[in-house]
This record gives sequence, C-alpha cells and structure tokens, in this order.
Amino acid sequence: MGDEMVQLNIEKLLKEKGKSKYWLVQELGTNYTVINKMIANDTSAMRFDTLEKLCKLFDCTPNDLFTIKDTEE
Repeated sequence: MGDEMVQLNIEKLLKEKGKSKYWLVQELGTNYTVINKMIANDTSAMRFDTLEKLCKLFDCTPNDLFTIKDTEE
C-alpha cells in the first residue's frame, strides 16, 4: 500500500455551490492565503470550528470535504 494523502475538496464544493473564493473568505473571516492553501492542499491541520463552519457553509458532512488519495502511482 502506498502513501495516502488527505485532500480538501474546497474548490469542487465552491463550483458545485456556485460560490467564489471571495465569498468563502468573507464567510470564514479569513484571508485568501488560507483559502488558497486549502485549495492547493497545502494545509497540514484544521481546527474543528473551521471544519464545522465549512460543513455548515457547504451544507455537507466532513466526508464531503475530504478525499483520501493514494500518492503511489
């Protein structure tokens, strides 16, 4: 079994909901750097309150926010 990597589906969810990064920045009270890191999967940790906010904003479960990818090809 190869290495696995957890990836955030933020960009996919934004497209599905017809929302912009600007909208997400405003709703989370954060900045573009944080959002861009989430989209680029350059985030190594996330607070539970942020996870909860994302689930409420996208009307989804944590299962919808994450994908586990096998990095060995």
